[in-house]
Amino acid sequence: MSSQKTSQSSLITLISVFFFWGFLAASNGIFIPFCKAHFNLTQMESQLIDSSFYGAYFIGSFLLYLFSVANGTDILNKIGYRKGIIYGLLVSIAGAFSMIYAVNTGSFQFILGAFFIIALGFSLQQTAANPFAIALGDPSTGAHRLNLGGGVNSFGTTIGPLLVSFVLFGSIAGAGAKGADISSINKLYLILAAVFLLVVLIFAFSRMPQVVSEEKFERTNRASGALFLLTTLLLVVIALGMYTDLNRVILLGACLLGILGILIRSLIAAGKNGAGWGAMRYPQLVLGMIAIFVYVGVEVSIQSNLGALLKTPDFGEIDEAHISQYVSLYWGSLMIGRWVGAITVFKPRGIWKHLLTVIVPILAFGLVLGVNILKGNEISALVPYLGCIAVLITGFFFAQEKPARTLILFAVLAMCAMVIGLFTTGRISIFAFLSGGLFCSVMWPCIFSLSIAGLGKYTSQGAAFLIMMILGGAIIPPLQGSLADSRVGIHFSYVIPVACFAYLACYGWRVRLVLKRQGIDYDDAIAQQSGSEPGI
Repeated sequence: MSSQKTSQSSLITLISVFFFWGFLAASNGIFIPFCKAHFNLTQMESQLIDSSFYGAYFIGSFLLYLFSVANGTDILNKIGYRKGIIYGLLVSIAGAFSMIYAVNTGSFQFILGAFFIIALGFSLQQTAANPFAIALGDPSTGAHRLNLGGGVNSFGTTIGPLLVSFVLFGSIAGAGAKGADISSINKLYLILAAVFLLVVLIFAFSRMPQVVSEEKFERTNRASGALFLLTTLLLVVIALGMYTDLNRVILLGACLLGILGILIRSLIAAGKNGAGWGAMRYPQLVLGMIAIFVYVGVEVSIQSNLGALLKTPDFGEIDEAHISQYVSLYWGSLMIGRWVGAITVFKPRGIWKHLLTVIVPILAFGLVLGVNILKGNEISALVPYLGCIAVLITGFFFAQEKPARTLILFAVLAMCAMVIGLFTTGRISIFAFLSGGLFCSVMWPCIFSLSIAGLGKYTSQGAAFLIMMILGGAIIPPLQGSLADSRVGIHFSYVIPVACFAYLACYGWRVRLVLKRQGIDYDDAIAQQSGSEPGI
C-alpha cells in the first residue's frame, strides 16, 4: 500500500466525516438528560447511552477483524478506505432512522440499540479514515493531516451541542430536560440522516485515490486468541458488575490490569515468534494499542469527573449553571491545540508559519469564548486561561512538528499540569486540570501515525485494533469515578490522569527507538524538510 501525493480536495472531502464524529458524540450530552427525565432513569441508567455509543467502537472493529479472518482477506484493504467510509456512513444512516423508530415506540432499550448502530458505522469510518489521511501524503507528516481532521472533529464537539439545543429546544441556551418533544427529536435525526447521505454522495462522486492492497492475507490465529481473551474478560467484568456486589474500584482495576496483561503478554509472545500475530507482531502497534486505550480514557476521564470536582468546597461549590462554561473550555482546548497542529497542512512558510502558531490558538480561544457568550455563560473567569495557551504555543515551537517529540513533550506537560492540579485548589487547580485538554489535543494523531508506521499490508488491520482501544473511554473514567467515591476523594482521584500521561510519555520515547531499529525515523524525516517547504 503506497502513499499518495496529497490532494487538497481529497483531504477536505475526507475530513468532513471527522466533524460528524465530534458533532454527535458531544451532542449525546444533550440527549442524555432528556432520556433521564423522559424515561425516569437513574443517573447510572442514563449513562448507558455513552456505554452503548463507545462500546460499539470495540465491537465494530472486532467484527471487522473477525470477518476478515473468516474470509481469508483483509476486507478493508480489499475494498479500499474510501468505500469503507461510505459503508460506515450507510450504517450510521440506518442508525439515525432506527433512532426515529425507537423514540416513537418509547423504548429506551431501542434507543440504546440505535445509538449502538450509529456508532457501529462510526467505528468503520474511523478505522478507514485515520489510515486514509496518513496515506494521502508523506507518512512522516501524516500526524499533521490527522491534526486537521482532529481540529474539524473538535469544531463539531464545540458547536454540536449548540445546534442540537436549537433543534430540540428552539434556542441555543436550551430548555429543561423535558423541553424537547418527540417531533423535535424526529426532525434532528432526519436532518442527520440527510446530511450523512449527502456525505455519502460526495464520497461516491469525488475523485479520490483508491488506496487498496491485494497482498495475500495471513492467518492471525494468535492475535485472534488474544482478542477473544480480551473480549471474554470484558464480558466477565460486565456480568460481575451487574450481578454481584464486588467493590467497583477492585473490579475496574482488575479489568484494567487484565487488559494490559493480555496486551503485554501478546507483545512478548509476538517478539519471540511473529507467526500468526498479524499486525500485532509489530511492537509499535501493540504498545500503541495500550497508548490509544490510555489516551481516550484520560481525555474522557478528566472531563467526566470535572463536574463533581467543581461542586466541592475547595473548588467554589460551582453549580450546574456555571459548570458548563468549564466543560465547554475543556472541549474547546482540544480544538485549540488541534487547530495549531493542523497549520502545517496549509504549507505556511517562514515568519508566516510562526505568526500563525501564535495567532491561530488565540482565535480559536476567541471562538470558545463566543460559544459561551451565545449560551449565556459568564466569560470573565475564563480569560486568565490565556496563560495555559501560552504554554501550549511554546510547546509547539519546541516540538518542531516531530510526532515522537511532540508526544513526549506534551505528555510531560500534561503530567506536570495534573500534579499542579493535585496539590492546589481553586482557579489554579481548575485551569491546571482543564489544560489537560490542550495537551491531549495533538496526542491522537501522533500515537496513531507512530503505531501504524511500517505495517504495510497490515495497516488497516492495525487501524482496526487501534480503534478497538477506544474502549479505554469506558474503563478509565468509571475507575477514576469509583476511586473518587472511596476515601481518596474526587480531588486526589486525578492521580489516575497522572499515571496515564506518564505512560504516554514513555510510549513516545520507546516507540521512537522501536521504529529506528526498523529503519523508520519520522522525526528525522521532518527535520530534513524544515527550512524548505514543509511536506504534507
